[in-house]
Amino acid sequence: MLKKAWIDMMGRTVEISHSPQRIISLVPSQTELLYDLGLQDQIVGQTVFCIHPQQYFFNSTKIGGTKKVKFQVIDDLKPDLIIGNKEENSLEIVEQLSSKYPVWLSDIYTLEEAYSMINQIGEICNVSDKANQIVEQIQNSFASITPQKLGTCLYLIWKDPYMTVGQNTFINNIIEKIGFTNVVQNSRYPEISIEEMLKLNPQNILLSSEPYPFKQKHIDQLQEILPMANIKLIDGEMFSWYGSRLKYSVDYFKEQFNI
Repeated sequence: MLKKAWIDMMGRTVEISHSPQRIISLVPSQTELLYDLGLQDQIVGQTVFCIHPQQYFFNSTKIGGTKKVKFQVIDDLKPDLIIGNKEENSLEIVEQLSSKYPVWLSDIYTLEEAYSMINQIGEICNVSDKANQIVEQIQNSFASITPQKLGTCLYLIWKDPYMTVGQNTFINNIIEKIGFTNVVQNSRYPEISIEEMLKLNPQNILLSSEPYPFKQKHIDQLQEILPMANIKLIDGEMFSWYGSRLKYSVDYFKEQFNI
C-alpha cells in the first residue's frame, strides 16, 4: 500500500497509508472531528472519553482511556493510523504504539494551531474540502465576537487541591480571545491555594465541568471566601475541545457572557 511521510505537530516524521482505512483516535475532541469529517466508516477504535457524537459512542470499540490504553485491543484492531495529542497521551503510550503503528500527534496551544490540526487531519484522510469548511465556519464565528473587556478571570479545573489554568494553554488562549484577562501568570496547570486566590482577587471565577465536575455547592463555598467575585459554572468542552466542537463555542460564549 502506498505511504506518504507526514510531519506531525511535534515535528515527528510519520509514514501513513495514502488513504487510511482503520483509524484509532486517542483524543475526544479529535475523535469528534473525525466523525464530522465524515470518516465514521474508517474509525475502528476510540477512548471511553470520546463521548461525541453520542450516536456513535455506544457502538464504538473502546481502547481504554487517554492515559491508559488497552494495547491488546489496539493490536486486534490493526490500525493503519492512530491520532493522539502531546498533552492528552503519555510519552510511554506514544512510544509503544509508534513501534508498531503510524501515530500522528497534535500539539495545540492556540486557536490558530487548532485550525492547522483540523486541516492537517483533513489532508491525511483525503477530506481536505470538508476540513476547510469546518475551519472557515469556526473562523467566521470567532470573527463575529464583539471585542470587549470582560475583566480578570480565574479558571478552575480541579479541586482538592484546586488547580487552575495558566499561560501557554489552549484554554488561556480562548478565554483571552473572548475578552477575559487571566490572573494566573504561571505556565500550564498550577495548583492554587485559597490564599493565592484572595491575593489575585479575580473579578470572575469560571468553574469548569471537566475534568473535575464542579457543582453549585462549589460556587457557594468559594462565594463565601470571595464575595465580590462573579462565580459561574461553565461547559469545559467549549473552552478546551480544540476540534470541530469549536463550531458551537462562540454561540455558547455569547449566551453566557453577552459578547
